[in-house]
Amino acid sequence: MDIDMTTQPHSSIHLQDKRVLITGGARGLGASFVRSVHAAGARVCIADRLIEEGQALAQALGERAHFVHLDLADPHAITAGVERAVDWLGGLDGLVNNGAITNSGGKAFDELDPLVWDQVMTVNVKGAWLMTRACSPHLQHSAHGRVVNLASDTTLWGAPRLMAYVASKGAIVAMTRSLAREMGAHGITVNAIAPGLTEVEATRYVPAERHEHYLKGRSIQRPQVPQDIDGLMLFLLSDWSDFISGQLIAVNGGFVFN
Repeated sequence: MDIDMTTQPHSSIHLQDKRVLITGGARGLGASFVRSVHAAGARVCIADRLIEEGQALAQALGERAHFVHLDLADPHAITAGVERAVDWLGGLDGLVNNGAITNSGGKAFDELDPLVWDQVMTVNVKGAWLMTRACSPHLQHSAHGRVVNLASDTTLWGAPRLMAYVASKGAIVAMTRSLAREMGAHGITVNAIAPGLTEVEATRYVPAERHEHYLKGRSIQRPQVPQDIDGLMLFLLSDWSDFISGQLIAVNGGFVFN
């Protein structure tokens, strides 16, 4: 089945005048989130270390989109990047912790380089924590504070030969629940999305047999594309999700039931 990955779905969910910061937003799944949030009426700031791609996307979207250079491996860059983003946005209503690296694909647990493990944990887990910490004071001033974390359905079925990434996304799930408890006192919701294997630039290295494994195992047997996740992202950033927090929602065509 051919899937059009360039068309954004029509949505009745509106984020008019909401201010949203999305990490890893320069390409792939993050770029799809950026386009959908922008189309829903929000002001959106793209935070990424990919300067050319991020600037090009912001320019293509126009005046309600902006790019800030931010490296999730650098705590100082996170603090400075968030401040620049919030200054441009004029406040903050939503944070999407999408930025992540894989780096451990294809290696068995006993072949994995400890330095690679540390890199994955630094970016995927510590980076998401520090982003949330830096954004928290600004979200507290919003009447509509939202944090959406990107996990992975690999944590639900235990994907082999991908342990550092799977472990990092498992940590995101646990962190989401803990943050929901702490940030709920300020009216901020914190939820996580667990996508299945999605057709984006970052998954082109994945062996064909893994793609086939997903395709055959899904209840809906077709490739997963970024637009399959956009609707849930918009919902979790919207007023419709006011009383939902601490939840993990899998979007994988029925590959894993959660």
